[in-house]
Amino acid sequence: MQIHVVRPGDTLWTIAQSYQTTVSELVQTNKISIPNQLVIGQSIVIPIWGQFYWVQQGDSLWSIGQRFGIDYFTLAQINQINLLQPLRVGIRIYIPPAVKQSIETNAYIEPRGTVSPALLSDARRAGPYLTYLAPFSYEVRRDGSLNPQPLTGIPEVARETGASLMMVITNLEGGQFSGELGREILQSRAVQELLLDNIIAETKRVGRFTDVHFDFEFLPGDQRIAYNHFLRRAAERLRAERLLISTALAPKTRADQPGQWYEAHDYRAHGEIVDFVVLMTYEWGYSAGPPMAVSPIGPVEQVIQYALTEMPASKIIMGQNLYGYDWTLPYIQGGPYARAISPQKAIEIARDNQVAIQYDYQAQAPHFDYVDEQSKAHKVWFEDARSIQAKFNLIKRLGLRGISYWKLGLPFPQNWLLIGENFNVIKR
Repeated sequence: MQIHVVRPGDTLWTIAQSYQTTVSELVQTNKISIPNQLVIGQSIVIPIWGQFYWVQQGDSLWSIGQRFGIDYFTLAQINQINLLQPLRVGIRIYIPPAVKQSIETNAYIEPRGTVSPALLSDARRAGPYLTYLAPFSYEVRRDGSLNPQPLTGIPEVARETGASLMMVITNLEGGQFSGELGREILQSRAVQELLLDNIIAETKRVGRFTDVHFDFEFLPGDQRIAYNHFLRRAAERLRAERLLISTALAPKTRADQPGQWYEAHDYRAHGEIVDFVVLMTYEWGYSAGPPMAVSPIGPVEQVIQYALTEMPASKIIMGQNLYGYDWTLPYIQGGPYARAISPQKAIEIARDNQVAIQYDYQAQAPHFDYVDEQSKAHKVWFEDARSIQAKFNLIKRLGLRGISYWKLGLPFPQNWLLIGENFNVIKR
């Protein structure tokens, strides 16, 4: 597949002609709502086998081959280029698809009281590209029981699409992660055993869970060892039931990182105990904070590079947001929260306000500014085909186990196209 960035003067017809495809194919694959109103800087995925590259000043077949991971003799043969003659700037070179890496993928799905038809539809579209579908979440009660989780239709969608279910267990209480609740669970062996009894019973009742995923957040730092001990007991019992065990980890860059979100998450111990971890590598830009990329690639890689010092790459799943934020300016600490938006909605906002989309190559993320009807300035950071491809390249370069998305219900069709182009998704 090819990623094309819209330039002044582009139309879907001219883009289709350039890549020998059709306007209807571009509209359908990218879910373009108004085909005759493209946005300058908008990324469009071209559904072709392989991709094209236009030769730039200073390029050679060798440098192009290095860039795309293909032998330059093969490039010359495919494109019928004479190796004894210099490349002409501007000629188009066909790059065949690379060998795909096999990975695991996960997406959280968060019913709000009930499972809406729209949420099920989104899960059905994503399901073919998922190893795990993760209903969020089963909340632990202080006595070791579980708050019931609405699952209507989710196991059926998982079965239809070949995804398995991930059972997410959290210490949420009253809509917030509770350190106090976490402490009570981790300090009582009897409560832990009852909790594990209830988890195993639920996996048998539902019948499609293959992994139990502990997302215990905001734990007091003095509970680090207790959490590790609990995970060891959980791993023993769950594996006896032929279940995997995984955990969600806060994005740390060193073992002694301070703060209640970090101190109880022991990367080395989790790497030894569980089958895999999900690193929550997003929310640098967040709803209550100043405008910035949600998952800038530099900080994301710093977290992963630290994790690689504590566990093998085969146990690391990188977290990724399926959303962006729309901030009202000027940003005031404690002021109005930014609005979460899907990548599709971000493009619509840029289109409706007739502003171009910019791209920050350091953060590897798109962004733009606009002024609303009330004359208020806004800043939008979101995800597009370029930013997600940069994350896929990182996964391949570091040999990670896979990627995990928070969360379904925010349309990003290009992501799933590119998952299929880059990877073979493992099904369990």
